[in-house]
Amino acid sequence: MSDCFVFAYSAVFFTLAINQEVIMSHTLYVAKQPRVQRCELAVPGTNPQMFEKALTSGVDYVFLDLEDAVAPDDKLTARKNVIEAINDLDWAGHGVTLSVRINGLDTQYMVRDVVDLVEQAGAKIDTLLIPKVGVYSDVYMLEAMLNQLEMQQGLSRKIGIECLIETALGMANVEDIAKQGALGGRVEALHFGVADYAASNRARTVNIGGLNPDYPGDQWHFALSRMIVACRAYGLRPIDGPFGDIKDPDGYTAAARRGAALGCEGKWAIHPTQIALANDVFTPPPAEVDKALRILEALREAAAQGKGAAALDGRLIDAASERMANNIVNVAQAIAAKQK
Repeated sequence: MSDCFVFAYSAVFFTLAINQEVIMSHTLYVAKQPRVQRCELAVPGTNPQMFEKALTSGVDYVFLDLEDAVAPDDKLTARKNVIEAINDLDWAGHGVTLSVRINGLDTQYMVRDVVDLVEQAGAKIDTLLIPKVGVYSDVYMLEAMLNQLEMQQGLSRKIGIECLIETALGMANVEDIAKQGALGGRVEALHFGVADYAASNRARTVNIGGLNPDYPGDQWHFALSRMIVACRAYGLRPIDGPFGDIKDPDGYTAAARRGAALGCEGKWAIHPTQIALANDVFTPPPAEVDKALRILEALREAAAQGKGAAALDGRLIDAASERMANNIVNVAQAIAAKQK
């Protein structure tokens, strides 16, 4: 690439940059709560023997489940088990972000889930995960409850909220859920619940998160991409959901890679064997980090010469390249800091 082309491109970029209303919105939703969330392990509340294994599994995030993995007759026992596990085990000391998936707002269990969790273990809970969010009002109900309970308990640290987008209604309203949730201040992430989403849409699927050979490509692409765009627009983390076939590591890895390519920060694991697969996919490889650092250095050198763009390895790089490179470097640094 010739220097004259790079100079001309730089001049055009600079001209556009000083007229930001043409190319850039002044509205910006900053990420509410950055967290390393490469993998999130689902642990049923009815299996206390799995709690300590989850604690030492090397996973970034754990959600203790009170919802789908628990039969109706076991709901109260599961809640008791989860509260004991939150209080008795050192989740933070093991570098694990702790979440609890509460029961749905349409059930008789949800209110008591929230009240008991916050009153008995609120100081140790990082987030609550709401299943089957259909409209922002679902989120608002939990926000109002948490506001009151935290004041009642004198809690200084706010409990975050994460939302499962797993119905046709939720996906139809995903932009509003993300926007209003971001404004409310507690919502941190949206998760794609592929199984219930498939059921809600009456989609034909081979397995949870798997591909249908009759569909020319990935039938989950549109929904996942739409949720990711909503998250990125309003400063939330997009997390891909489960892959049901625990005997198909290649299928899990392929699904994780598709999610990562679209912009997901992590993926669920429904079995400990899937943790390492997700961690590998969502950790930037050293070669990728090295290239990102070279891009940043080349642009710093160009800026010192009064240029807004540069050439690296025969390709044009500019401010957009810098933003992409910073994304990679920031993720790598956050993972390295967590591992220390």
